[in-house]
Amino acid sequence: MTISFRELGVSAELTDALADAGISEPFAIQALTIADALAGCDVLGKAKTGSGKTLAFGLPLLDTVTKAKPRSPHGLVLVPTRELANQVKDVLAPLGKVKRLRVRAFYGGVGMDPQFEALKKGVDVVIGTPGRLIDLMERKELSVADVQVLVLDEADRMADMGFLPQVQKILHRVTGKHQTMLFSATLDRGVDRLVARYLEDPVSHEVESTEETVEEMHHHFFMVHQMDKVKVVASISRGVDRTLVFCRTKRGADRLVEQLRRERVRAGAIHGDLRQAARERALADFADGKLPVLVATDVAARGIHVDAVDVVVHYDPPEDHKAYLHRSGRTARAGEAGVAVMLTLWNQENEARVIQRRLQLDRPIVEVFSNDPRLADLRTWDTAAESVA
Repeated sequence: MTISFRELGVSAELTDALADAGISEPFAIQALTIADALAGCDVLGKAKTGSGKTLAFGLPLLDTVTKAKPRSPHGLVLVPTRELANQVKDVLAPLGKVKRLRVRAFYGGVGMDPQFEALKKGVDVVIGTPGRLIDLMERKELSVADVQVLVLDEADRMADMGFLPQVQKILHRVTGKHQTMLFSATLDRGVDRLVARYLEDPVSHEVESTEETVEEMHHHFFMVHQMDKVKVVASISRGVDRTLVFCRTKRGADRLVEQLRRERVRAGAIHGDLRQAARERALADFADGKLPVLVATDVAARGIHVDAVDVVVHYDPPEDHKAYLHRSGRTARAGEAGVAVMLTLWNQENEARVIQRRLQLDRPIVEVFSNDPRLADLRTWDTAAESVA
């Protein structure tokens, strides 16, 4: 029998708001962690991206913190990227209104004056990237001394991006009595030391390992011809609502977007050379379904957290099997099986074979052309029955 949010101890105000949004049953990480978090325990959650972590920490945070005075929030959520800051804010801000709590995101790449003004008026829950938060603290516009609930979201990605020294600098300034929650897909690269130093006797919960992610997806490995490659992507995208395509380079991403547009496919790019406003607009349009295809580089994709991605296409081969999983994991989100497609040219077959061996994936590499009607419904195409290209 599935437990409800109310049975986990979430307040009536928040459970009613969740019900109004069509959310009635908690995902695994939420069912495991919420009661402990509401009890005031420090919580360590090990779960992959897209498993429902935002509500796992967000609901207890909103039910715990109180109204704060100007420039001194009671809730603090540290995230690695601007995109994730906005997405966490988009989930928590409407729920915060129900509790009369002001929730706002703070990150670099935008002007500071509006952020100064917001903090001056008062923000109860701050969601932010480490660099911008330190800037605000050093300018005396933000104090974290009174934080009651501290959350580190995607700690492993903050480690990957070299943010742990900044994170520790912020944590040193959280001097009052507080609760800490840390969520991470892995506990290596210094995250384990962070846990040992800043979490007090944490309750640990783990769901959905990397190995399970492989089995949650439909995997297709296609041999394509260079002149037909873009059209294959176009054919795949026409059969679904959202397609996320990975390229190795920024220039390659921009070029693919133009080529897809010539095929009358609405596509946008997200990479580091684009202005922040353009990246946020493309990501928002993709999340809302206005932009059916988003082309991303690996680095820029760290900030992509969009549910209901139907297909991930590896237009360029990933660097290794771990990169394949990181990319593909964005289509197996919150318990929904997804589809991952790796396109290979004749001289890239060995790269695909190496990835398959490392992941123990027994799949043929099937030669396909863009006029194949099966590309429109990859979930029902059993490529395992096909002959090898």
